[in-house]
Amino acid sequence: MANMSILRIKRELKEVMRGDDFVQGMIKLEVINDNWTNLRGEIKGPRDTPYEGGRFALEIKVPDTYPFSPPTVRFTTRIWHPNISAASGVICRDILKDNWAAAMTLRTVLLSLQALLSAAQPDDPQDVCIAYQFKAKPDVFQVTAKHWTNVYAGGPHVFPDCDTKVLCLMELGLDEHEARILLSRENWNLDGATERIFP
Repeated sequence: MANMSILRIKRELKEVMRGDDFVQGMIKLEVINDNWTNLRGEIKGPRDTPYEGGRFALEIKVPDTYPFSPPTVRFTTRIWHPNISAASGVICRDILKDNWAAAMTLRTVLLSLQALLSAAQPDDPQDVCIAYQFKAKPDVFQVTAKHWTNVYAGGPHVFPDCDTKVLCLMELGLDEHEARILLSRENWNLDGATERIFP
């Protein structure tokens, strides 16, 4: 079974590299350390989203039972999105679980995740706090997602006010990412974030 899955992965990798999405730099897929079941994917943040201009890396583990079982995929680039864990990069996506079909491919997975960045599903969240912000405070969500895209994925939008607040919390002893995640969850309210540190 393992040989069958590796043959399938090799064929799919060739198809990805010949496709327009790859040529245009929208998606990438590569093998890690000559291990055909351990892949690195990359998707480009879609236009007209807070992720535009960012490049998001993915860890893809392909089981021996592939394509009858889905790959395990998580974001290794930090991202602020209702369906992706800000802490671990774990994705809440039905095609990676119950709705997987053997006809799907690694290219399908990459394009599906790119589509998820364009159309979040806050009613089926991976992170309830982010989903709440997405629905109740869309302007704050946009700033936060763009800020994270800039800091972690090389996106173009810079928010000096966010950077200043992160530095304030770092001066209180938090590391940079802890400060950023706390402020993001507190809707960039520095007083609220400080109260969480010193209740």
